[in-house]
Amino acid sequence: MWPFHTCNNNLYMKTNITICLGSSCFSRGNNKNLEIIKEFISTRGLDAEVTFKGQLCSENCFQGPILIINGKTFSEVSKNKLIDILEKELNNHE
Repeated sequence: MWPFHTCNNNLYMKTNITICLGSSCFSRGNNKNLEIIKEFISTRGLDAEVTFKGQLCSENCFQGPILIINGKTFSEVSKNKLIDILEKELNNHE
């Protein structure tokens, strides 16, 4: 997958979002966060600018649900916290 995207003839790094899908994070909220992130990316037309994937376990179960954006780890990600994180971290794409 190409790690860059273009906008107005400029080349930008894609934003990488990884969601933990381990059993603890999944049951603590990432089952719902998964759909929220997909919808956020889709409704804002960010499919070309964002790489979104899951991983089995981030080894931070006690701090879950875990979300990682461009190597930065976010813990205890609730639905309300998730929207704020996505808006802040992806604001350069809108």
